[in-house]
Amino acid sequence: MIIDKLKKRSMPKPQIKDSKIDIPVGKWVKCNKCGEIIYKEFLHENYSICPICNYHFRLSNRRRIWQTIDENTFEPFEFNIDTVNPLKIKEYETKLKNLRKINGIDEAVVCGTGRINGDKVVICVMDGNFLMGSMGTVVGEMITYSMEKAIELKLPIIIFSVSGGARMQEGIMSLMQMAKTTAAVTKLNEAGILYISVLTDPTYGGVTASFASIADVILAEPGALIGFAGPRVIKQTIGQELPEGFQTAEFQLEHGFVDEIVDRSQMKETLSRILKFHK
Repeated sequence: MIIDKLKKRSMPKPQIKDSKIDIPVGKWVKCNKCGEIIYKEFLHENYSICPICNYHFRLSNRRRIWQTIDENTFEPFEFNIDTVNPLKIKEYETKLKNLRKINGIDEAVVCGTGRINGDKVVICVMDGNFLMGSMGTVVGEMITYSMEKAIELKLPIIIFSVSGGARMQEGIMSLMQMAKTTAAVTKLNEAGILYISVLTDPTYGGVTASFASIADVILAEPGALIGFAGPRVIKQTIGQELPEGFQTAEFQLEHGFVDEIVDRSQMKETLSRILKFHK
């Protein structure tokens, strides 16, 4: 048959010699929500927000401080404490060492003082790049110290939370930080110090169940996931169907757990306005 005489045409592969094509690596970012390809420099200038769907990319603590605090006013607290390893997990210490080298920070939170449109505050910024912002003994101590420092200096305190919860590598010691930080918030209340909590994506576990949810003012970024346990765990525990999107910031606002959802581009001005109201 004639079909048997037909042969598949093979195209010769082009030979490229000394190509001058130069496509820079790492200059473009894909949006996790809509899939848009965005030039990284433009994304940074746009507060790390997708211009198409308003998806808020996760931030490092450095970029968060840069967006929130007046230039050259941030002064970090000095902590002479080291992370403990009560369960003697070998991989834990190795992982900490690698993360410190990669991220340039010692722990999952950075704390200090700074100014927001001239008003001085104590600020703590958690970083999801460091063990997903998990709260171990050092993180709990740093946040508690910052609250006590706010009382001493008579300054408002702002905490940006991003966390997967308590750091299970430290066992019961990490869970104890929930009570410790909650007690510190009580001291803030007794001293009449303004405490603003900003929930970012994601804020889960022991952080949500302690200091992040008991502030005077609770703000959240659009689309941030907020909860204690994951939806699948909750469903298996209570044996019921859960409302769609019940752990989003928008759902939390609708049900009174969040005071306001603030776009990142408006966060600094919103914080500044709240600070001036409470002077």
